[in-house]
Amino acid sequence: MAERLLIRALKGGKNTKMVILNGKNITKMPSVLEKLPGLKTLYLQNNQISKVCPEISSLTQLTALNLGNNLLEEVPEEMKYLTSLKKLHLFRNKIHRFASGVCDGLQSLILLNLNNNQLTWIPQEISRLKNLRCLSINHNQLASIPRELCFLENLSELQLNYNQLVCIPKEIKFLKKLRKLLLSRNNIKSLPEGLCNLFNLRILDVAGNVIQMFPPGFQDLKLREFYCEGNPLFLKQPVSAIKQEDVWSLQEITSRFIMNQLAEKNPFLMKAIKWYPQVRSIISQGRKCAICEKFFLTIWLECVEFFPPSKNWKISRNLQLVPLRILICSYKCFYQRNPNIFGIAQV
Repeated sequence: MAERLLIRALKGGKNTKMVILNGKNITKMPSVLEKLPGLKTLYLQNNQISKVCPEISSLTQLTALNLGNNLLEEVPEEMKYLTSLKKLHLFRNKIHRFASGVCDGLQSLILLNLNNNQLTWIPQEISRLKNLRCLSINHNQLASIPRELCFLENLSELQLNYNQLVCIPKEIKFLKKLRKLLLSRNNIKSLPEGLCNLFNLRILDVAGNVIQMFPPGFQDLKLREFYCEGNPLFLKQPVSAIKQEDVWSLQEITSRFIMNQLAEKNPFLMKAIKWYPQVRSIISQGRKCAICEKFFLTIWLECVEFFPPSKNWKISRNLQLVPLRILICSYKCFYQRNPNIFGIAQV
């Protein structure tokens, strides 16, 4: 059947624009494809192809290529010659690496689907896909994403569900056109403040992570859909706290800086602090915020607020059953007179 379809395509020669060979038990990509220079669409999904033939590099007019559900182990180097390619589907393969230079020629690519593979990293060269609008890497093994990914200024949809991500780079603020961000079922502890600068963001899914609070300004996002079930969110309103003073003392400002720098093992301060016993005595009285983990000296609640999500946000069904209020930390740092009221350990 596959041979018959190929013969028919070859008879069309330069006029053949589409070849569909899905589910034909093909083990090797047909090299005769080089005789179809006018080809624009090539579908080879649901086969057993493990390598891309070199002849594919002659298909410079190809705009859509589907190699989903095959046996590829890498994003092949031959792809860089497909300078007109706009849509590339490589889902459900065994891909665990990008071939060197593969991103160089894909300047027209607007959609890249790498779902259900074995990727543990994304190369920095991903930033060369300047026209990319949709990137989907669900169900892989990514522990991090490179900051360079955040320089894809035309990206409007980013899907990273079911990976092993623990954080999102602060450079995400540069994805100004991003409208859809899916991060469910990872190990993310917090979202960067830069996320709140994404004023075009309409759909955000962070379900199934380990997020407790959201960055300052989060409540101002113009979301239409927001999913956050499966996170250890604080749902209780804390008691009102009394502030000692509105303006920090110079001692408080300095102490916070020193304590936080010591926590980051600043070598200069770690060495210098040994010569100042009075300073060591002061900062020994310091405490650490049980949520944002920053240090402070005073004992008053200063930085935590609860906000109800906007009425315009569509939220998870199971969260509609409780009066959800999202916890925002603007880090001045806090300590509460009755800290156990919403699960914060005494410090």
